[in-house]
Amino acid sequence: MSWAIENLNEQFKGIFDAHSQEPTKGLSSTQHFALGAVLVYQLTLWYRHEHGLDLRVGLKPFLKAA
Repeated sequence: MSWAIENLNEQFKGIFDAHSQEPTKGLSSTQHFALGAVLVYQLTLWYRHEHGLDLRVGLKPFLKAA
């Protein structure tokens, strides 16, 4: 189970370039940034599922194109 969680965590960080310090200042701003990133990620997966696209391949280019 932890392997799957780490895999998702790394994929999420790669998509949103979150390997370094967050681009926000303060706890509230950082929480809003993280919540917004999760929302965008979930909406992207939903859209790709509805259109029969692969859920794991090409997420970053898909988000950059949108």
